[in-house]
Amino acid sequence: QFSLFVLKPHVNLDPYGIITSNWTNSSSVCSWIGVTCDLRNHRVTALNISHMSLSGTIPPQIENLSFLVSLDLSFNLFSGVIHQQLSLLHRLKFISLQNNSFTGFIPSSLSNLTNLRVVDFSSNYLQGNIPHVLGRLHNLHTLNMDYNHLSGHIPSSVFNLSALKVISFRENELSGSIPSGLPREIGKIYQLEVLQLYSNSFTGFIPLELFNMSNLIDVDLSENSLSGSLPTNLASIGNFSTSLQYLYVYNCNINGVIPAEIANLSNLVKLSLYMNGLSGNIPLTINYLQKLQGLYLYNNDMRGSIPEGLCDLHNLGGQNNFFGPIPECLGNITSLRDLSLESNMLTSSIPSSIWRLRDLMYLDFSSNSLIGFLPPEIGNLLKTILINLSMNQFSESIPSTIENLISLNALSLAHNLLEGFIPDSVGRMISLISIDLSYNSLSGSIPKSFEKLQYLDYLNVSFNALRGEIPTGGLMYHFATIIGIVALILLLSLAFISVRYKRKHKAINGIDGLVPALPERISYYELLQATEHFSETNLIGMGGFGSVYKAVRRDGRISAVKVFNSLSEAACISFVVECEVLRNIRHRNLTKVISSCSNEDFKALVLEYMPNGNLKKWVYSHNYCLDLMQRLNIMIDVACALEYLHHGYSILIVHCDLKPSNVLLDEEMVAHVSDFGIAKLLGEGESTMHTNTLATMGYIAPG
Repeated sequence: QFSLFVLKPHVNLDPYGIITSNWTNSSSVCSWIGVTCDLRNHRVTALNISHMSLSGTIPPQIENLSFLVSLDLSFNLFSGVIHQQLSLLHRLKFISLQNNSFTGFIPSSLSNLTNLRVVDFSSNYLQGNIPHVLGRLHNLHTLNMDYNHLSGHIPSSVFNLSALKVISFRENELSGSIPSGLPREIGKIYQLEVLQLYSNSFTGFIPLELFNMSNLIDVDLSENSLSGSLPTNLASIGNFSTSLQYLYVYNCNINGVIPAEIANLSNLVKLSLYMNGLSGNIPLTINYLQKLQGLYLYNNDMRGSIPEGLCDLHNLGGQNNFFGPIPECLGNITSLRDLSLESNMLTSSIPSSIWRLRDLMYLDFSSNSLIGFLPPEIGNLLKTILINLSMNQFSESIPSTIENLISLNALSLAHNLLEGFIPDSVGRMISLISIDLSYNSLSGSIPKSFEKLQYLDYLNVSFNALRGEIPTGGLMYHFATIIGIVALILLLSLAFISVRYKRKHKAINGIDGLVPALPERISYYELLQATEHFSETNLIGMGGFGSVYKAVRRDGRISAVKVFNSLSEAACISFVVECEVLRNIRHRNLTKVISSCSNEDFKALVLEYMPNGNLKKWVYSHNYCLDLMQRLNIMIDVACALEYLHHGYSILIVHCDLKPSNVLLDEEMVAHVSDFGIAKLLGEGESTMHTNTLATMGYIAPG
């Protein structure tokens, strides 16, 4: 007997071939889900109509599905309240209303469904309190109410549910102290593995009882208004130390020190405590956390030196905020991608081992008291895209080997004691967009090789001892108008202010705005709201692997969301390829990636929005027209993008599907090459002669 009833778009339904048991009064439900079917005298135990863009309310006739065990209405456009009729489905074990637009309260009658194991009402508009009577659901092991507007306390009865494994209430309006929300009875839910309370309004202390559950894997208490410190008697944790992998308590107003007993959490993978009021030193026992991959401590009040033991964590990556001298052994952490130690009291020189981190992408030692000189080995950082060493006391000259930094987008050496000439080799740093050498003692003239920096958008060499003419070729004409040789410092200052006002809508205002240290974190729920549940009215275009939607985000910014078809293996591969290509490349004629969002059922890229659409519209439509100069500029833009992909990056990237619809135009008609879903990354020695492709016929390269 097969008793699963599943509907998906474009499926020819033969009910009698799918359902082989009894069910009555089905016609209204079939009408509701938009198909014609005759299921009388048949039973249904599982109904899955997820991801179908269905709308309307849940019909009261659903109570006739008395044999239903599993109900999945997720990822649709359903609205209205959750009807009491659901409480008549006494056999129900699984219910998911995730990612819809349901409103109103959680019905108390839900407690009648004592067989329930999974309840997922996340990403809706539910409000009010969590019913105390949910404590009757003794078989429940997953309770997910993320991304709603629930308020009040978490009832203590929830923590009497001994079968619970997952509790998730992220981004609601829950309040009260965590000790009252998680009383001593919390010890009764020994099977709990995930506790997500991120972004609510909880207050009070972090209860020690939380650390007595031996199966916990993931705890997130971040973005709440807590107080006090981390429990200092973690030595009594017991079996808890063998399970916890993720502990997030950032931006919670906690203070005190990090206890040495943190080392008992031997399987910890990520520890996030940034944006708090922590003080003291990093405990020396931190080196016992051998599985740690992310340690986030920035924006605290910690003091002291970086412990040498930290260098034993070979899997450590991410951003931290340490104080004291920089240990030589940091250069042994070969997995580091982001080394950000800005705004501290670091002293002495940069250890020579740092220049051996060949995979480092972000290096920020700004606003410290570092001394010494920049060695020739700085040229080893071939993959680095941002170097900020400003506001220190570096002296001597800028090494000519800096030309090797062909991936570098942003360089700031401002507010140091550098002297000598600006190396002519800077003009060979082909990816540079921003240079700040201001407030040093540099002499000589601005090298004429700067004219070759075709992507340069920000240049600041003010407050030095430079003299001579300003180069006027290439993009340099944007930066100044030569009137004559006058007081050069004043001339440069006024000229750069003038340029930045002329191009304020394009200019990148310093290093921080140019290359963000980390991608934005954008949740699926935010994308859902920004696209109005991926409404067709926001659909920009469709392709072989998915669709692109216009998204208006909460802060008013407009983005494009490229949603990949999660049911297609080819689309999943395309998503991985596009992420691999776009995670490193930076060029003003390539599509800018803002963020990504991915889980088992959903994969999307958040991209810069291009208001003038694609080139195909402008070339083939009678309603749009390009003049000769616009056509020429677009051709140059596309050629520059390809030149960068083929020759300007350490790995050869072949787009494989260049066509008018993959060339996007911004508000100033600047062209951006997009869609790298079938691109090829060729290492040294690999040939383009044997790369298979899925490119569009008519645009595929010959041969």
